[in-house]
Amino acid sequence: MDAKVYDAYVQILGAELLKALGCTEPGAVAFTAAKAVDVLGKKPERMEVNSSGNIIKNVKGVIVPNSGGLRGIAPAAILGALVAKPELELEILEGVTDAERAEAKELLANPDYCKSTVEEGEGNLYVEVTVWAGDDSAKVIIRNNHTNIVLIEKNGEAVQSGAALSEGADIAELKKLMSLEGIIEFAKTCNLDDVKVYLDQQIECNNAIGEEGLKGGYGADVGKTLIETYGDSGLNRVKALAAGGSDARMAGSVMPVVINSGSGNQGITIANSITEFARQNGFDEETMYRGLLIGNLISIHIKKHIGPLSAFCGAVSAGAGASAAFTFMSGGTDEQIGQSLVNVLGDCGGMVCDGAKSSCAAKIASSIDAAIMGHKMAMAGRGFEPGEGLVMDNFEETIRSIGYVGRVGMKETDVEILHVMLGDRDLDPYK
Repeated sequence: MDAKVYDAYVQILGAELLKALGCTEPGAVAFTAAKAVDVLGKKPERMEVNSSGNIIKNVKGVIVPNSGGLRGIAPAAILGALVAKPELELEILEGVTDAERAEAKELLANPDYCKSTVEEGEGNLYVEVTVWAGDDSAKVIIRNNHTNIVLIEKNGEAVQSGAALSEGADIAELKKLMSLEGIIEFAKTCNLDDVKVYLDQQIECNNAIGEEGLKGGYGADVGKTLIETYGDSGLNRVKALAAGGSDARMAGSVMPVVINSGSGNQGITIANSITEFARQNGFDEETMYRGLLIGNLISIHIKKHIGPLSAFCGAVSAGAGASAAFTFMSGGTDEQIGQSLVNVLGDCGGMVCDGAKSSCAAKIASSIDAAIMGHKMAMAGRGFEPGEGLVMDNFEETIRSIGYVGRVGMKETDVEILHVMLGDRDLDPYK
């Protein structure tokens, strides 16, 4: 494999498989607020959060970690401002103290302390936090990536600005080198010592929160329901361990996860389904690691075409990656690996994202169910054919077609989902 492309895959994994606490959107809001307070240099007297609709959608229904059960933009921003340690990035809410929780609740009692508005003219991932204290102010903006700062402003003057003040733009360029063929070659030939640190952390964190979720008492208990109904073994456990991780994460568990494509649920879907599939089938450790490379990189490859925070449910792209990994680990050909992911995309490619909340665990279970079926079909030489819906003449074109629908075709769907969630639409079909 070309050394430049090989290094690109290693860098992409290092940039994408990051540890985060709780849902990444509240974490992004908290991180941005913390950076604004850090720039201000003192405790703010008031705050304002201006964010894209997708950020609001994904923060509205999920419990903010270490908040004492609170939901929404304001609790995430206020807790981030109180912690004020932006160097912790998406783990910023891990060390929230009882005193900070109590202070946050006092500040939330004042509706004018932290105001939240929708930014209409930006992309799907945008957070702008402005803080004031006396005559001083500070503003920080992130865009396109959960920690990608593009503007730092103090008292109305830019301290730093640019397309990206982090490595986000460079990684986007590296992703242009990705292909299904290249991913499979990399997974087969990669020196695992180059990537093992990322995969080990993903396995450890995501399996742990999956096991915690299966104990029950989180959200809708999708994972526990699967175990109680169909048993704690075989392919059912492959679904349940992933669903259990999402159960716990969406319900505000303080256990960290390793994300994929900016999403903890996608990271959980990939890591827990693939590691459990390997265990249930008796595959050795090396096979499992290489399967994780397939699953992670294919999910990233699909998601790069969709973009961040689309109305297209990310569990589907993760499920497609998992299905390809199941086939790879089972000795499938390159053609069968590609057919597996196409089978998933052709099955549940229209699943919508209506925000982060407990039903994400059920969508993960459904996506992994599709992943298992897609894998079994491909291994038997069966699959959806070109010309059937969004299935194109080859695997890459199918990925692009699904990406286009998720990125462009579902843009209006995304807007309407947000309006319905906010109660802005008359839902009577007869008016």
